[in-house]
Amino acid sequence: MNSPLISISNVTKSFERVGFLGRSAGVRAVDDISLDVEQGETLGIVGESGSGKSTLLRMVLRLVRPTSGTVHLKGQDIWNARGRELQAIRRQMQAVFQDPASSFNPRQSIGAILKAPLEVHDVGTGSSRTGIVEETLERVGLPAAMASRYPHQLSGGQRQRVAIARAIILKPALVLADEPTSALDVSVQAQILKLFQQTKSDLGLTSIFVSHNLAVIRQVSDKVAVMKQGRLVEYGPVEQVFARPVSDYTRTLIAAVPDPFAARKRQTTPGDTMS
Repeated sequence: MNSPLISISNVTKSFERVGFLGRSAGVRAVDDISLDVEQGETLGIVGESGSGKSTLLRMVLRLVRPTSGTVHLKGQDIWNARGRELQAIRRQMQAVFQDPASSFNPRQSIGAILKAPLEVHDVGTGSSRTGIVEETLERVGLPAAMASRYPHQLSGGQRQRVAIARAIILKPALVLADEPTSALDVSVQAQILKLFQQTKSDLGLTSIFVSHNLAVIRQVSDKVAVMKQGRLVEYGPVEQVFARPVSDYTRTLIAAVPDPFAARKRQTTPGDTMS
């Protein structure tokens, strides 16, 4: 059996805060989480605000150091990697965040923003990089001419498409998405989710998708991990978890998801009405 692409083992993250009378009190944002993600799989992580899901994602991205535990990418401990090993790991893991504008340099054109990862990792040459940028823009449903525009000239949905383009331009092994659609209108959200799924399929990507929205998680994920107050309360194939949840917390979350067919069920046909 092949080893998982990403393996999260007994990861804990504690933060210190000032308690009553100035005493320091530790808060466990993530408490002893272990998860594996197989090649080509999408793991959805869901939970309420403050459940620790984004902190967990940031530990996988090497943005937040775990208090204890390990994260391995292709069998390599990402927190012990240095130099070229670390650079190779960074190339293999790319992220899409909730607000792409905050991670874009407003003074850079879209073309320059997309070329930056290619330059950092020494991919291609000056002329070939332009072609890679144009090809990647078209892959995410944007015209090549968009490369000359600036972030403030784009809509929210277009900026998120650019963020996805930046995440996939290096053809990484793993894409991590943190609430990438929560700031978008419902119609645009649906387009971005469809793009995310299509891109994953076309490129054979493995992904971790964080959201508070169970309907979104169900749409994009193969497996789902449910978090509450830093702990893992449920984990399994997405349809199994939705059909037969074990945790009371998961059942409560599922019950709160609006039924998209409810309005249709309430409608009556002409034959059902009384004269």
